[in-house]
Amino acid sequence: MATDWFQRQEAGITTPTQDKKETPDGLWHGCPKCKVIVSAEDHIAQVWVCGNCGFHNGIDSKEYFSFLFDGGSFTELNANMVSKDPLQFEDTKKYSDRLKATQAKTGLNDALTSATGEMNGIPVAIAAMNFKFIGGSMGSVVGEKIARTIDYSIKHKVPFIMISKSGGARMMEAAFSLMQMAKTSAKLALLDEAKIPYISLLTDPTTGGVTASYAMLGDINIAEPGALIGFAGPRVVKETIGKDLPEGFQTSEFVKEHGFLDFIVERKHLKARMSQWLRFVGNLPAPVKAD
Repeated sequence: MATDWFQRQEAGITTPTQDKKETPDGLWHGCPKCKVIVSAEDHIAQVWVCGNCGFHNGIDSKEYFSFLFDGGSFTELNANMVSKDPLQFEDTKKYSDRLKATQAKTGLNDALTSATGEMNGIPVAIAAMNFKFIGGSMGSVVGEKIARTIDYSIKHKVPFIMISKSGGARMMEAAFSLMQMAKTSAKLALLDEAKIPYISLLTDPTTGGVTASYAMLGDINIAEPGALIGFAGPRVVKETIGKDLPEGFQTSEFVKEHGFLDFIVERKHLKARMSQWLRFVGNLPAPVKAD
């Protein structure tokens, strides 16, 4: 006679599906590289960097502003600028519809947010790209907001910091997008003439027309560890030249080794390193530490 190895003694103890408790979303973070799981609170405290393997998770302007500006306090510039659809572009959906859907989903008006505030007591203007808005693509609003932020830096004589994170030009705006490469580069030339420092921070990924223009024109070009930096992606380059690519090709470490970056800095040290450099080139006094 067959018997069960294990039998539940208490009869009738069941929990209806609708009453079962599940862990709410957003309480835990799993590192995409090493798979270590930590609480979302601890992940934020580590500035969105894995404490186990050092993997830098992608973040956008909101997160960068929270720890670069003193006390997370800043004044946004040109907040209400939005893209139009001059070409009446349509692929799988109308560009105008794509813009509305992305704005509703992200709560952002476009792929770049610019603001002013203080960084370790130094007044600065920062423009940061938002990758979650159509891949951080460079459209007319992105270029115009960068140009206006540079104008602000020149007028108020404050350093300009550009945080790049982009898949490149926004194809739905065609030539209007490509024009932003020339416009932003010309504005940076004016910033240089005014002897105002420009820091370019390249994060993962920085590619296409962004790399080919303002991202590589800093007085210093710096990057976070492991960031993808290049013009065309590795797959396109490999197919074009028909050869295998070196290990680590187009990572920030590879790019620095070949002379395109000044240094690589971990996210938790960004604020200190950038303000240190600005104090050096601007001959500014060191901040006074409280007793």
